[in-house]
Amino acid sequence: MNGKRTSSVPSAFLAIDDRRVVRAACGADGNWQVDCVLDGPAPVTLAADPSSPDRLYAGCQGHGVFTSADQGQTWHSLGLAGRVVKAIAVSPHDPRTIYAGVKPAALYKSTDGGQSWLELEGFRRIPFRWWWFSPAESPFRAYVNALAVSPTEPEVVLAGIELGAVVRSEDGGRSWSRHRPGALRDCHSLGFHQRDGRWVYEAGGTGGGAAVSRDGGRAWNQPKSGLAKKYGVTCAADPERPEVWYVALAPSPARAYGKDAAAYLYRASAGAGWEPIGWEPHPLGQMPRALVTRPGAPGHLFAGTTYGDVWHTADYGDTWQRLPFNLGGGLSLLVL
Repeated sequence: MNGKRTSSVPSAFLAIDDRRVVRAACGADGNWQVDCVLDGPAPVTLAADPSSPDRLYAGCQGHGVFTSADQGQTWHSLGLAGRVVKAIAVSPHDPRTIYAGVKPAALYKSTDGGQSWLELEGFRRIPFRWWWFSPAESPFRAYVNALAVSPTEPEVVLAGIELGAVVRSEDGGRSWSRHRPGALRDCHSLGFHQRDGRWVYEAGGTGGGAAVSRDGGRAWNQPKSGLAKKYGVTCAADPERPEVWYVALAPSPARAYGKDAAAYLYRASAGAGWEPIGWEPHPLGQMPRALVTRPGAPGHLFAGTTYGDVWHTADYGDTWQRLPFNLGGGLSLLVL
């Protein structure tokens, strides 16, 4: 699949490795250095400010939200202390508007850059949320695993629950829909296209493993043609071509996250069936835990794997190279 290439080189990569933030940066001499930059508060997820790549956020296990203004080199607390923050989203329309999803499943919002937080109580009134249940980690209570803000409609927000639902708000989180038809209830990865708010993508552990919406998250379908496995782990979309997107899958949770990994990476384009891609024949020996595309870089995709390798393609997945550093883990990979 031929496509436009760019010579831009990321300046830094960050990932979660065993509840710490690890940062790889390339020096003036071309050599990469890897450092642990956040450890004590037990970070479990990362997010970036779409309007300012230097501004980063980390959701932590029992320590709320931490933030960095220098691409992750230094950090300080930003509130919600005592809460387990599993997902963060910064509005692409106003960097002062930040959403934080926690465990047990609840949602907080800040409109002043994190200086104060307000629980969105309407989230607690979502129909049928009483049966949400997550088998992923004790005490087995469902939690907000993914958040996404529309790039074209500032008040439209999506939240994905593990395990429970994908729900939609049209008023900045004050009120919420019930589970959206066709979406995957066990949401592992959820995101709008970077520019086109009609397109939304999901990877999950129920149904077909991957789902897509073309009306801003109201209705969804699960394209299955070509997929050999159905346990979706993560997904991403090309920044210029919303019809081109990627999903990583496994046969089961044990084969996705354990040492005996069996990973499958696919590309969809222009309504055609899924095509297998990757740097080695399927199954891949390391699960892509995070897939990342960058604004202004069509065709480029970064895959952070279970054991810390980062693979890069500049041609939509036709050819790959492993980058010369290891992050220890690929969860919540950020490419700056």
